[in-house]
Amino acid sequence: MMLFRSVAGKLWGTILLLVSFVLLILTVMLLEFFENYHINETEKGLSNTAHKITRILKEHNRDVGLEISWELVDDVTKVVIINSPKEYYYSPNHTDSLKLPISYLTEEDDLKEVLTKDKTVKKVTSVNPEYTDVSADDDSKILIIGVPLEGDGSNGAVFIYQSIEVMHETLRSTTKFILLAAGVAIILTTIFAFFLSTRINAPLRKMKEAAFEVARGKFDTKVPILTNDEVGELAMAFNQMGRQLKFNMNALSQEKEQLASILSGMADGVITFNRDGTILITNPPAERFLQSWFYELDDIENNTEEVPSKVMELFQLAVNTEKEQIGEIPIQGRSWVIIVSPLYNNKYIRGAVAVIRDMTEERKLDKLRNDFIANVSHELRTPISMMQGYSEAIVDDIAGTDEEKKEMASVIYDESLRMGRLVNELLDLARMEAGHIQLTMEETDVNSFLQRITRKFQGLAKEKEINLEHDLQSKDLSIQFDPDRIEQVMTNLIDNGIRHTPHNGEVKVIERSDERGLLIEVKDSGSGIPEEDLPFVFERFYKADKARTRGRSGTGLGLAIAKNIIEAHKGHITVQSKTGHGTTFSIFIPRNDG
Repeated sequence: MMLFRSVAGKLWGTILLLVSFVLLILTVMLLEFFENYHINETEKGLSNTAHKITRILKEHNRDVGLEISWELVDDVTKVVIINSPKEYYYSPNHTDSLKLPISYLTEEDDLKEVLTKDKTVKKVTSVNPEYTDVSADDDSKILIIGVPLEGDGSNGAVFIYQSIEVMHETLRSTTKFILLAAGVAIILTTIFAFFLSTRINAPLRKMKEAAFEVARGKFDTKVPILTNDEVGELAMAFNQMGRQLKFNMNALSQEKEQLASILSGMADGVITFNRDGTILITNPPAERFLQSWFYELDDIENNTEEVPSKVMELFQLAVNTEKEQIGEIPIQGRSWVIIVSPLYNNKYIRGAVAVIRDMTEERKLDKLRNDFIANVSHELRTPISMMQGYSEAIVDDIAGTDEEKKEMASVIYDESLRMGRLVNELLDLARMEAGHIQLTMEETDVNSFLQRITRKFQGLAKEKEINLEHDLQSKDLSIQFDPDRIEQVMTNLIDNGIRHTPHNGEVKVIERSDERGLLIEVKDSGSGIPEEDLPFVFERFYKADKARTRGRSGTGLGLAIAKNIIEAHKGHITVQSKTGHGTTFSIFIPRNDG
């Protein structure tokens, strides 16, 4: 069955069927022709023989004429010479099985016209059992030709006849020869057609194998050009197609890489949707946006097929109205502006693209411009007011004793130190932001470093009835960084965690590092940071405690300094928090093997 499914089998079968059909028609026509030819030739031969006998009988006496006449007939041809109803002669080759009686010849309507009308007659008739010794079921036929014979005073006739079976024997021999020739022609045609089809199929099979190779991505595959006919031209076109495919695929690959590079390098997030809203392409900023949304929903598995409902609403509006849609989503204290535009395939919408822009910095700068003067004024007003009040008390001799004067002077001294610390931190922060920070990089054992810092805060934690512990997942880990600066960062984060965690709470230092660098998380179970304050936690003068009580609040510059220190190490610091669920600060410092 596989042979007839192939091109070679179909071509071979087509040629064989066509030739067989032509040979069948030719054989039928030849058989018909030879059958008529043999009958006509037999009739002509018998008629000529009969006329020769009549001439011989006219030219010679009876005995000589008969002797010569009998020499003219063969074994299968019978002759009856009738001079009169009582004078007739049978050829010597007659047998009793096929010997027509004189009465049949003289009384048969078609045959007696030879005697009565002196004309030549011809008749093909079955052998009548009534006149011969043949059996009743024998359907053999004989051809009878009668020629008039002029005699002395009466008309005679020469009847010559022959069995049709003799002609059929000759026809069967001819038929066998024709069928043998047709069979030989079919066999030769089969061999030729199969040879031709395999010759044609061989290059096609190679092209099929080459096509599968091209489908697997091997565009350098070439088909050998063996002939200069249409098959050779097809092989040439196939090779040209392979080269063009390789060129187009390389061009598409370059375009894809260029697009991927552009998307990866964009500061804005990009999400591409198909017609039913399924995400097709995202870039890193868009992935960070989705991660923040998953954290907001407490979705730990981060099912990336889900899309924020606001984004889906904008997507549906953009697809339905075929117009650009703009919206803004606040997530984890960051403000994201989303622009959704429809994508077209010719005239039909095939999806949409969403550009996600983080507008937090713009919103934050607007707020900071308004809050900076108020924050600085508030931080400086309290110590200045206290120093002014106690100074006036000393000048006005309100303090009656030396101890009261010393206490007032001590307060003035403490407030001056507070102002000096505030000014120094502002100066340090200004130098860091200007890029003048100096780092002393050292190869530091991370485990011992973090254990030492957590031990330093164990006393304060016990005093606050807070469980302080560390979870160090890497062993024998050493990374280059400035230990003093990183200790300053860790001190600030752990101190903030302890100060904002209630009794029986928990502060945990988690180290999770990989081949990219050092990752440290400071996680507490405190009150958390309100969502509207999250974008400002690393800004100067930020305080989660809005009452600004002196017991729990610092200067508000610690996290801003920590951020600059981490960024000086080419790393980054992030925060995730929900009100009532605690806060997690994450520090990442990349490896600096160079």
